[in-house]
Amino acid sequence: LLQSKLVSAALSIENEMSAVGEKFKDGKSQVSKLEEKIIKLEEELDSAKKESSTDHLTGLLTRRAFDDEMQRIENGFVRNDTQYAVVFFDIDFFKQVNDTYGHEGGDVILKTFAKVLQKETRELDIVCRYGGEEFVAVIHFNLKRELLKYLKRIKSIISQNKFLYKKDKIQITFSAGTAIRSKYDTYTNAIQKADLLLYEAKESGRDKIILDDGTTI
Repeated sequence: LLQSKLVSAALSIENEMSAVGEKFKDGKSQVSKLEEKIIKLEEELDSAKKESSTDHLTGLLTRRAFDDEMQRIENGFVRNDTQYAVVFFDIDFFKQVNDTYGHEGGDVILKTFAKVLQKETRELDIVCRYGGEEFVAVIHFNLKRELLKYLKRIKSIISQNKFLYKKDKIQITFSAGTAIRSKYDTYTNAIQKADLLLYEAKESGRDKIILDDGTTI
C-alpha cells in the first residue's frame, strides 16, 4: 500500500511539473507540497520495511529478512570463498515451559535466549528467529576451532545459567544442528542439513549440538 502511494505521488509530481506552464508560481507551490508528501511516504515505507524485518518479540531478524541476508552472505561465499556455517537452535521441551509458566513465561525464555544469541554473535554474522522456539545463526569462520568455540560458548552460557521469570528460576537446554557451507552444492542444501542435524540431536536425547562431520558438543 505504501509502495503504491509512493508511486502515485511520484506520478503526481511529474504531471504537475509538465502542466506548470504560465502558472509557474502556483505549480511550484504544488510541487513543494507533493515533494513533502513523497518524503513522508518514504519515511513510512522505511519504517514498515524495518518492522517487517524484525521479530516483534525478540528483536531478531524475521525469517523473511533472514532469507534476504542469506542471499547476501551466499554472494560473498561465491565471490570470495567467505566460509560460513548454518546453525539451527531449538529450545528443548519448550511446550512444558509454556504449560508450566504460561505463554508470558515462555516469551521471557524466548527473549532471553535471543539476547544470548544476539550478544554472542558478531555483527558480520546473522541470527534470526526462524519460527516458534527455533532460531538460526549464520557464522563466518576461518578455522573450525573458531566455530567450535562459538558453539561451546553458547552451550556453556545456557547450561550454566537459569532464566528468571518473576520469582522462578528456570533451567533450559537446547539442541542444535550445524552444517558447513563448503560441503554442499548450494546454501539451501546446507540449511536443510543443519535442520536435519537439529532433528537428529533432538531424537538422540536433546541438549547437544551435532555438526555435519559427526562432532557432538
